[in-house]
Amino acid sequence: MKLKLLALLLFMGSVSLFAQDYFPKNDGVKAKKNNNYTAFTNAKIYVTPTEVINNGTLLIQNGKVVQAGKSVSIPKNAVVENLDGKSIYPSFIDVFSGFGVKLPEKASGGGRSAQYGPSREGFYWNDHIMPENDAINSFTYDEKKAKELRNAGFGAINAHIEDGIARGTGLLVALNDEASEAQRILSDKSAQYFSFEKSRASRQSYPGSLMGAMALMRQLYYDMDWYSKGNVDTKDRSLEALINNKGLTQIYAAGDNGNVLRADKIGDLFGIQYTILAGGDEYERIEDIKATNAKLILPLDFPDAFDVSNPYQAKYIALKDMRHWNLAPSNPKVLADNGVDFSITLHGLKSPKELKGKIMKAITYGLSKTKALEALTTIPAQILGKSTEIGSLQAGSQANFLITSGDIFDKETTLYENWVQGNKNSIERMDVTDIRGDYNLAVNGSTYTVSLTGEADKPKAEIKKGDKTVDSKIDYSADWLNISFSEDKVGSYRMVAHVLPDTKTIKGTVVLPNGDETSATMTKTSSFKEKSKDEEAAEKPELMALTYPNVGYGFKKKPEQENILFKNATVWTGESILENTDVLIKNGKISKVGTDLRAGGATVVDATGKHLTAGIIDEHTHIAALAINEGGHNSSAEVRMEDVIDPEDVAIYRDLAGGVTTAQLLHGSANPIGGQSAIFRLKWGESAKNMVFDNSPKFIKFALGENVKQSNWGSYSRFPQTRMGVEQVYTDYFQRAKEYDAKKKSGEPYRHDEEMETLAEILNGERFISCHSYVQSEINMMMKVAEKFDFRVNTFTHILEGYKVADKMAEHGVGGGTFSDWWAYKYEVNDAIPYNAAIMASQGVTVAINSDDAEMSRRLNQEAAKTVKYGGMSEIEAWKTVTLNPAKLLHLDDRVGSIEEGKDADVVLWSEHPLSVYAKAEKTLIEGKVYFDLEKDKMLREYIKKERNQLIGMMLNEKKNGEKTRTPVQSKKEEFNCDTL
Repeated sequence: MKLKLLALLLFMGSVSLFAQDYFPKNDGVKAKKNNNYTAFTNAKIYVTPTEVINNGTLLIQNGKVVQAGKSVSIPKNAVVENLDGKSIYPSFIDVFSGFGVKLPEKASGGGRSAQYGPSREGFYWNDHIMPENDAINSFTYDEKKAKELRNAGFGAINAHIEDGIARGTGLLVALNDEASEAQRILSDKSAQYFSFEKSRASRQSYPGSLMGAMALMRQLYYDMDWYSKGNVDTKDRSLEALINNKGLTQIYAAGDNGNVLRADKIGDLFGIQYTILAGGDEYERIEDIKATNAKLILPLDFPDAFDVSNPYQAKYIALKDMRHWNLAPSNPKVLADNGVDFSITLHGLKSPKELKGKIMKAITYGLSKTKALEALTTIPAQILGKSTEIGSLQAGSQANFLITSGDIFDKETTLYENWVQGNKNSIERMDVTDIRGDYNLAVNGSTYTVSLTGEADKPKAEIKKGDKTVDSKIDYSADWLNISFSEDKVGSYRMVAHVLPDTKTIKGTVVLPNGDETSATMTKTSSFKEKSKDEEAAEKPELMALTYPNVGYGFKKKPEQENILFKNATVWTGESILENTDVLIKNGKISKVGTDLRAGGATVVDATGKHLTAGIIDEHTHIAALAINEGGHNSSAEVRMEDVIDPEDVAIYRDLAGGVTTAQLLHGSANPIGGQSAIFRLKWGESAKNMVFDNSPKFIKFALGENVKQSNWGSYSRFPQTRMGVEQVYTDYFQRAKEYDAKKKSGEPYRHDEEMETLAEILNGERFISCHSYVQSEINMMMKVAEKFDFRVNTFTHILEGYKVADKMAEHGVGGGTFSDWWAYKYEVNDAIPYNAAIMASQGVTVAINSDDAEMSRRLNQEAAKTVKYGGMSEIEAWKTVTLNPAKLLHLDDRVGSIEEGKDADVVLWSEHPLSVYAKAEKTLIEGKVYFDLEKDKMLREYIKKERNQLIGMMLNEKKNGEKTRTPVQSKKEEFNCDTL
């Protein structure tokens, strides 16, 4: 009776705790505030993940922790609860959630008329930038969802509007149903959020790509700086909010390892250290991830195994996807082992109920329980700057804690209660008698063995007679045990027993198959015990080896620089063909070219009967790109193809097998002024950053013709719609860039404009144009525009009517990157002829044969050979079209493109004459590293077969063991060319 009275007083105290002292009282006599204490004794208390007190006491009052320790003085007015054998943990915190926050309505409309301008006034010019949004204004506390979260162990949730690129601020809320809104909101501006994803509420077309989102973020920060210095007369509520919130924790929703690095790249440029929502695949690039120094928010949405029971479907699953299933649960361990701090989020899980199973799986894969607990408590508190309030049970922190039956990450542990701000939330009965263990049951002359496992309040039963398992069901509730089981040819039994605290024996009544009743006793033979360490170790899965990149044909070890001597090769230097010649590769350079060279410790390769050439250079490609067009504006000079290099695109490896070593990744042709190019070396296994050709010249893609005037796509609302409109775009933008550059050089204050900066580089000769072109009239127009603004076009690409204006091209000084024999694939290509390359070359134009196609790019040696047939080019001149000439067009001919002493060792050893359809690249080297080897390729193919079979076997076992599986979907890598719009 006294305990009930004390509990009532405690409840009244908690109610008064959440009343504001200065609010008027109109509900009767003013009640005195209850300041009673509650003491939890004899518990194992996790004050923090690393500070653990055995047989300790936790003392709380008014929703706060007063003290946690071994010897705590318990006040006389305290309610004491004995938790002998039980554990207390801090409640969990989720930093990345949409809890209770209403998303904006999805924008309606569509059709061919895109929205290019903003829909709002007084805000930033882009609708997807909404830092002025505060989640608190869209928040409604959801008691049903809060209960689900508490049942999973959470006491506080950091929520935000999961919409847009700049999303505004989040709020930190305690999951306390009994509190007022004022008390449960711990922070109404807890963090500022960003992402790479556009808002669902706007149809504004820009940005239409990942690289556009990055460019928009860069410009946003430049504009914020300009605005903060008082340089803008009008008020911009978005920039005002961005400035006001810059002191908050900055959280970037990335979603995969590549985007983690992209987000960090933006942060580094502006001195911002983001906390980044990861994607679960960070193990693939752990060194790069570690170098960001960012705290991560880690989803645990490990993928289910594929259902590979159908061998035809299994054949089309990408090895990368199969590997990720195998390796994803090891991601938390890899991060922890490398010193990367991370918090765990429910983001990506279908239900909070899944969390415990996912964490336990991560622990099975090697994550320590201490690190798991830190990721749910202290680290999220650190991220939010709330370490003194939540995430631990230090004195003064909020009384947010869990009471469990034992180790919180053990499968059999029960979570009894989750206290939030001192308010008790019951999840399971704490006083339930644990009946788990092994028993003998004697019934009707027969003895059965009964094994009770599972959770204490929801045990599972396995009943055997001898070695044979019999069908059984169990129900255990309110200390009443009901077990029914049936035996063939005998019938069904049902036992009902009231369980007393002494569980060595359970006495009850059994209803026999004939309906008679008899008494029966279950006698315990052994207590329930956790699995031994040896048993746990036996369950650890076999992990596949990580490769670089972690896809099919990846290397177990990144290629290393070698000193190699090629003996007796036919050497195509670029200017001549030398028979029986040696080439020494040393320290990544072509050291010597001659005869009878000595190896001096270098690996000797007998190249007798084989041909050695410079690596092929593709002046125009779209492989290895996550995006190709930013068509949201008629000029996208601010976007960078370097931002979207995909180092895992298997087309890189295929191109190496075709002898390609360097390529220019071009923006598409969706707009007259496209994006900045990326010149990259095909260093398979390296990061995107390390693939970029060091100190390479700057290029940009321009485009003419059908695509940019939107003949075959897009809308009727974006300028230009005609070829003459395209010319006006160039004239207008270059005039603006000229004025911008003049102001910048004057020393006057100016607003940094990423787009104008790029165009000014063209005017200053610091960036070169590669222009998509077909029709002679437009080719002439582009040259005239360039000459008007005193610069030269560097390259006309495609240039299929180049033969008509070759003399003018030579006079202008522009090169041509063309196809060997493509024609008639759209109307403006009707006049294309296969003699185009030879005719342009005959007029003094530097001509390259390029691909613009993932398949053609690995057969460029054969494309070059066609110029011998169509136009009679010599073999040397034909070979130059894919080596030295593209090197000249890219201003890299001092480093690559030919075999000369001192140049970079980007070379290819061919089995046959390189212009032959029978020629195979046997070795492809970049800077003296072998990135493709025909013999090793054969070994890789066998290894891939073996690994796929291993993984398929594992997945079949998953299905056999009753684990969830998913239907295979054929993996498809999107391939781009200039007409991909």
